[in-house]
Amino acid sequence: MPQRSAGTLSLPWSTVSAHTPKRVGMDHILLFVAIMLALVGLVMIFSASAVVAGQKHHDSWYYLKRQLAWLTLGLVLLHVASRVDYIWWRRLALPLLGLIIVLLVVVLIPSIGVSANGARRWLRLGSISIQPAEMAKLISMIYLAAYLAKKEDRLRHFSTGLLPALLIIGGISGLIIMEPDLGTIVVIGLVTAGMLFVGGARITHLLSLVPVALVGVAALIWLSPYRWQRLIAFFYPERDPTGTGFQINQSFLAFGSGGLFGVGLGEGKQKLFFLPEAHTDFVLALVGEELGFVGAGIIVLSFALFVIRGFQISTRARIPFGRYLGIGITTLIGIQALINACVVTGLLPTKGLTLPFVSYGGSSLVISLTGVGILLNISRDRQAGREETSRQSGRGWASRQ
Repeated sequence: MPQRSAGTLSLPWSTVSAHTPKRVGMDHILLFVAIMLALVGLVMIFSASAVVAGQKHHDSWYYLKRQLAWLTLGLVLLHVASRVDYIWWRRLALPLLGLIIVLLVVVLIPSIGVSANGARRWLRLGSISIQPAEMAKLISMIYLAAYLAKKEDRLRHFSTGLLPALLIIGGISGLIIMEPDLGTIVVIGLVTAGMLFVGGARITHLLSLVPVALVGVAALIWLSPYRWQRLIAFFYPERDPTGTGFQINQSFLAFGSGGLFGVGLGEGKQKLFFLPEAHTDFVLALVGEELGFVGAGIIVLSFALFVIRGFQISTRARIPFGRYLGIGITTLIGIQALINACVVTGLLPTKGLTLPFVSYGGSSLVISLTGVGILLNISRDRQAGREETSRQSGRGWASRQ
């Protein structure tokens, strides 16, 4: 009886043959790094938010309890995603794309979308809030992976290969910028460019998009007073240390106070109403203060290891869709972590981007862990692709004899 299989799960009546690809266990190093970062995030979120939560919500454990609930949900989805054959995400690419477009439109409706700090980015579901833009990151990568797997032979042609994908991603980006959320657009744009490059798009075509992107970003900054102020604060943080440059200057003080080994866990001073968003966007600065250069360095190296393992998993996927999807998810998490680290150290202007796994934020945490689950499922099948390549090479060698 011939071998019958459904992705990574063999059917009960399958028979084993000599040519059956070996299934291997999930990548435990990737899983360990992701969970370790999430647990470190819990500790640092509590350290950063206890005083603020006590004053604002009369409950020092407020942010920790909510993050723990999101972490539990994220781990459940990670497990489910690691067991679902990743080929299903290709079949769901268009339905998910339609869903996220609807959610991004709905969040802009004043009577439905929740506004905070001048941005309308959240949808309220009972006592919880979700951020569709975070979902859009992962869904965009799923769509692009499916598109590249189907159209990879046309990507060298701009109008029939590159342009359709750019229009779809551009439409999603247009909805996100209306929230407004420039940071998410930058991340999606960079990851999209990377995936198109890996997919075989001409470098000249990609380079021709750079001036268009720069002009667009410059226009958005010029037309938005608060973005313009952030840009000025980036170049001259000392000019207005108590105004637009306050946050980045406090971040510098946090890193400077930490030294090599930090002032001690829970002993940081910048979280005491000095460093804004110490438990969200600038949590790495608090790590630098309390755990020092060594602690912050371990976090950065952990993300580097995550990216390396993610790329290794991706290159061994048995089908092109798996390779593109793995590269997209890995690049998405890696680019966001890199941008966040550059922002808190003053290498980039301030943006509202969380540090994946570590920062407070339910939507970001759940989506990141779901992405890890998909990567783990791809890693379960990594041996199949390598063995298939070996067999094809063997057949090619035999045919030439």
